[in-house]
Amino acid sequence: MGKNNSKLKPGTIEELSKQTTFSEDEIRNWYKDFIHDFPKGYVKLHEFEKMYEGFFPNGDASKFARHVFHAFDVNGDGHIDFREFVCGLNATLRGSIQQKLQWAFRVYDIHEDGYISKEEMKDIISAIHKVTGNKRGPEGEKTLQQEIEEVFQRMDKNDDQRISLKEFLETATKDPGLIKLLELH
Repeated sequence: MGKNNSKLKPGTIEELSKQTTFSEDEIRNWYKDFIHDFPKGYVKLHEFEKMYEGFFPNGDASKFARHVFHAFDVNGDGHIDFREFVCGLNATLRGSIQQKLQWAFRVYDIHEDGYISKEEMKDIISAIHKVTGNKRGPEGEKTLQQEIEEVFQRMDKNDDQRISLKEFLETATKDPGLIKLLELH
């Protein structure tokens, strides 16, 4: 019963090819696989979480999958359609450093207010550790907090206790060590 978006509108493949670095053939192949896996033409959060569980069987991927889902779901309608899927893949797989960093900022900006708070950063890094199975004990929490403080010292240029997209992009592009620290590799 729900909405069925399994047919692409005419011109969509050509349009996506112009918006991304994927060829029309690659997009057709992505679409074939996407519709095979998601016949309704979109992915809901629970399906996305299940897919992530398959990618990371030795860790708990659910929390991180939710954050990634929201970064892909650009229009915030609660599902990822094929266009959002292809554009997200383009940014993560073939995007420039700038595009990858913008996408990463969307993942970290949980509240979607244009800023990353220390709490948001802690939430994402903790979710990444759950995916990878990296357990932190009481000492590890202190280390996590120290990592966050270090990131904020380097990125929060105006000392307002939050990182804007501009601060994030300017600092991360000049400081490859931050990319490693933020686990954006």
